Amino acid sequence: MKRIILFGAVAFALNACAGSAAQDVGLIFDKKAGIPGSITLPTGQTVNYTAYKKLYFVTNVEDSTYQYMNVYVPEGATTQTPIFLRTYVGGYMASEASQPQAGDASGRALAEGYVVAVPGSRGRDSKVGETFTGRAPAAILDLKAAIRYLRHFDKEMKGDAEKIVTDGTSAGGAMSALMGATGNAPEYEPYLEAMGAAKERDDVFASVCYCPIIDLEHADIAYEWMYGRTDSRQGLSEEQKAVSAELSAQFPAYLASLDLRRPDGTPLTIDNYEDYIKELLIVAAQKAKDAGADLSTDAGFTFSSESMGRFAAPVNGGMPGGMTPRGEKLQSAPTSVNMPMMHARPGEYITDLDMPTYLNYVVSTQPLKGVPAFDSKDVAGNSSSGENEEFGDTAGSSVNFTAYAASKTGVSIDEDLQNRIDLMNPMNFIGKADNAPHWYIRHGARDRDTAFPVPVNFATKLQNEGLDVDFLLAWNRPHSGDYALEELFEWIKTITR
Repeated sequence: MKRIILFGAVAFALNACAGSAAQDVGLIFDKKAGIPGSITLPTGQTVNYTAYKKLYFVTNVEDSTYQYMNVYVPEGATTQTPIFLRTYVGGYMASEASQPQAGDASGRALAEGYVVAVPGSRGRDSKVGETFTGRAPAAILDLKAAIRYLRHFDKEMKGDAEKIVTDGTSAGGAMSALMGATGNAPEYEPYLEAMGAAKERDDVFASVCYCPIIDLEHADIAYEWMYGRTDSRQGLSEEQKAVSAELSAQFPAYLASLDLRRPDGTPLTIDNYEDYIKELLIVAAQKAKDAGADLSTDAGFTFSSESMGRFAAPVNGGMPGGMTPRGEKLQSAPTSVNMPMMHARPGEYITDLDMPTYLNYVVSTQPLKGVPAFDSKDVAGNSSSGENEEFGDTAGSSVNFTAYAASKTGVSIDEDLQNRIDLMNPMNFIGKADNAPHWYIRHGARDRDTAFPVPVNFATKLQNEGLDVDFLLAWNRPHSGDYALEELFEWIKTITR
């Protein structure tokens, strides 16, 4: 990552504070201020907890609607209990601190006995008066300040701040990825100091990232390289087709710059990269098939079976249907409605996948984004995207943030904007900060909100750094999160015990 002087970045934060009458509230935790409460899960289980609410995590509170955290301590928790930190950021918008939800991972975390922290954070839509308070990198700054607060009061609070597990979906998955990747990175320090965050470490133990919308400055080129050849792109205007082709052509050079390697050490190149993604999709589909899911005949799979006279690998290595070799029950992936299905046969396994067919199958379940998919401001007749707003200014203007879009619109990406862009990309910090040692990354096998190369590159780069990464392109999942909770919490138990 490019290292630059942060004078302009600090000025951005301080100007925002000055424009919204910052409040000095101090960092406070009163362990006698807990409020008893309970949550009832879909299973009928009721979990009692003590709630500590409105814990402001900075002394210079710019936006009192968002810059605090709620913490929920279940009965039986101790100072050694892991902390599950759930962010509800979506679309890079502001997120208020909320209470645990019975149907997602936060409620399940309480049922597992973990302390649950739900921090608020500013976002691209948050305002105080006429000042936009949450443009990049405000959200990750707030979340890092929340982590520092938990460490600052670690001795006073139940829960172990050395065992923080972050969780988020979509843009929240990006925030979880950033919390995991940027631990103690000095690039954030001037911001955090200006905000009055605790002078503590902000690295975490593990990060759970569902469909993370990350690597925004390269997401457009990955999207067109993956989906530009699909049938749905053939109906574009000639201008849009040209933009798609130009973006796609930039992806090979970017892939080469990452210097990624397969688990066996083989370099990933543009010549073998699609086969790598195909293998990951086959692994996900076979796992779901072994658990009893049906696979669409439109998806492009080739199957082996005993009737064909070839060796057929036994389902689950000979284990009973729906069980793993360790005897754990697998959850079936949901199947799409109104689609022809090919039912599993005993001993049958997947031997190949036709990628063009599969990509058209993905597109048939949900239309693609426009061209460009992310940095769309004033390019090929498009208006601004949420990501353009994310990198805008405190007056509310949106802005181009990729070199390609900037070249098309004549916009200059100055040093300050480039610095803010860099701070929002976890890819820039892998191997260069105190990365979380444990990662659980899921991206739906039919999620088209960002292209497969984005999470694949992220997971592969973490693996190449020697970190513990559990990655899956979850079969038949659209853009979603907090699913397969049995599997998730078994993983958390494994790394925290």
